Amino acid sequence: MNRAWRDHLLPWCLPCLLLLGWFAATEHGAAPDWLLPPPRQVARTLAVYVLGVGDDPQAGRFWPDAAASLGRVAAGYALAAVPGAVLGLWSGRSPTVARLLAPVINGVKAVPGISWLPLALIWLGVGFKTTVTLIALAGFFPVYFSAAAAAASTPPNLLHVGRMLGLGRAALFLRVVLPWSMPQLCAGLRVALGMSFAYLVLGELTGVPDGLGALIMDARMNGRVDILLCGILCIAVLGAVCDALLLQLLGCLPGLRR
Repeated sequence: MNRAWRDHLLPWCLPCLLLLGWFAATEHGAAPDWLLPPPRQVARTLAVYVLGVGDDPQAGRFWPDAAASLGRVAAGYALAAVPGAVLGLWSGRSPTVARLLAPVINGVKAVPGISWLPLALIWLGVGFKTTVTLIALAGFFPVYFSAAAAAASTPPNLLHVGRMLGLGRAALFLRVVLPWSMPQLCAGLRVALGMSFAYLVLGELTGVPDGLGALIMDARMNGRVDILLCGILCIAVLGAVCDALLLQLLGCLPGLRR
């Protein structure tokens, strides 16, 4: 097997092993169907949910649920990524700004995300605003700290060379600091995207009428473990696709071009 085939097949090894373990556990009675439905049942339920075949109440619900969830993720992620990157890069290059922001940011970071849920529900109500706020709070900190650490680690000799070439402060930031910071900032943006999907479910479990988190809540209330697993699989796939798209986008920016 050549290297190209190995690189394409390797990411599928662990999912296939998990699927085989799931199949073996259900086929040999290690777990009852009501607790862990067999893969065939979950696959049928997923087809009903995504393709709309059959008379199940969940038939065809995937597309409006995915659109609602992705809209909330996009809004919350934007509110986290843009301020997090700007403030992080700024504080990384300015000790004064870092000292100014440190008490508030470190204090808020220490509060568990779920602790903000009751307050958000009181202030903002159930729905879009609460979910977006939770996503923004969760995603801000990975972006901020990765950006700050990356900007602060810019080698002084690179900055000195830039100044010798006549670069001003703005040009020095755009042509030296930002490209140097991009790999680490990219890692923070990817972590923030994953946390956005995690807190999406938390926000949608509060009683919103649509979304993948709402599907999971409905499945739990009705004892439908197969639908619950479908919701989890859909979130995993959407998260992986969004991460791949984010990597493609970031690959076009300074410091990450191949």
